[in-house]
Order: sequence, then C-alpha cells, then structure tokens
Amino acid sequence: MLVTHGHSDHSPLAKPLANWAGCLTYAKNSGVPTAKGELGSADDLGFMPDVQIGDGDVISGPGWTLDVIETPGHTCNHLCFGLREENACLTGDHIMGWSTTIVAPPDGDMGDYMRSLDKIEERNFSIMWPTHGSPIREDVNGFIQSYRNHRLDRESAIIKHLEAGETNIPKMVESMYADVDKRLHPAAALSVLGHMLKLVEEGRVETADANPTVRSEFRWKALQQTS
Repeated sequence: MLVTHGHSDHSPLAKPLANWAGCLTYAKNSGVPTAKGELGSADDLGFMPDVQIGDGDVISGPGWTLDVIETPGHTCNHLCFGLREENACLTGDHIMGWSTTIVAPPDGDMGDYMRSLDKIEERNFSIMWPTHGSPIREDVNGFIQSYRNHRLDRESAIIKHLEAGETNIPKMVESMYADVDKRLHPAAALSVLGHMLKLVEEGRVETADANPTVRSEFRWKALQQTS
C-alpha cells in the first residue's frame, strides 16, 4: 500500500487496511517536523511505513511499474508515483484536481514546492491522478503551469505589500484575502509565511528572527541589492 505523506487524511487508515489486505505500507517516513528535510506530517505521529522508499526507487508487480518521485513542498516527506505503463502520475496532495494545495511551514516549504512542480512537469506525464479532485487528462503541463502561475501571482502581491512598507503578515492577509472568510485567514497566513520564507531563502527579504513565524517582521531588500 502506497502512502504519499503522513497527513491525517492519508495515513491513519493505511496500517489497518494493509493488515486487512495482507500487504505492507510504503512511504518515505513520518514524524515531527524539525529542521528542513527531517521527517514531517506532525498530525499523524503514529504512522511509520513498513518499507521506507525514496527518489528513484521502483516498485513493480504483474503488469505495472511505479517510479517513486520525491516531491517535497506540501510536506517535506511527500511522494508522487509514476505509473510507467500509462505514463500517469499519482500526485497525492502535491497537485490536486480541484484546488491549489496548502504549503504551510514548518513542514511545508514553498521553494521545495516550486522545484517539485518543475520535477513533475519535466516528466511529461499524459495524465495525473490526484488524491483530491478529478483526474487531469488534458494539457497536463498546462495545468501544472497554472499552479505555478497562481503561486507567482501570490508572491507578486506579497512583494507589492513589502515594497509599500508593510512588514506584517496578518496585515497583508487582511488585504489580500479580504473576500475570504476570516476563519480561513490563519491558514492563509501560513501560506503567506511559506512564500515569505522562500523570499528570505532567495535573499530578497530579510527578518531579524532566526525561526520566523507569521508574527515576525519582514523587510524587502531589493533596493539594497541594486544600489
């Protein structure tokens, strides 16, 4: 049984179902998110696969062959699976059919997420089967590009706020998500933090906090770089 990641809507039933079916569970790992690259998916701490797999591993059976593709971003331990016989990709929550996925630090990483989009696009799959939403059967790479564009548009909006002197994520969220139910603003703030940490990693934004949160102050650095 293949598990893309350890979130509570994916992994909790894996072991009972595998026991019922008489098979093993396959995933990268699970656990508490700490430093970048370590474990992930803290909301299902009890899950650990029977067989740990990673990028480049191949799982096969009668008439089918699956390539394991590490796609960190939604979580740092997320996996996709490429079905060779159909040139299809099982995308888990990395690419969903009905909405863009959440990338919430510390387990989620926006820079990793964008690189993982590139990684799937480069495979030129004919169809994608997400966990949530309908399969993507036409213009697969165009669909991936729309995901990328959504993130780049959000990043551009954040940069405009930074250039205007706004340094506070909750204030940005109030403006950027004014038409969204305020109960969803905490999740939106985590998404903005994901973008902000990517900009910090790229050296375009700075913060005084060693471990930034949604309450940290951020400052745009572009003027310093061009002076």
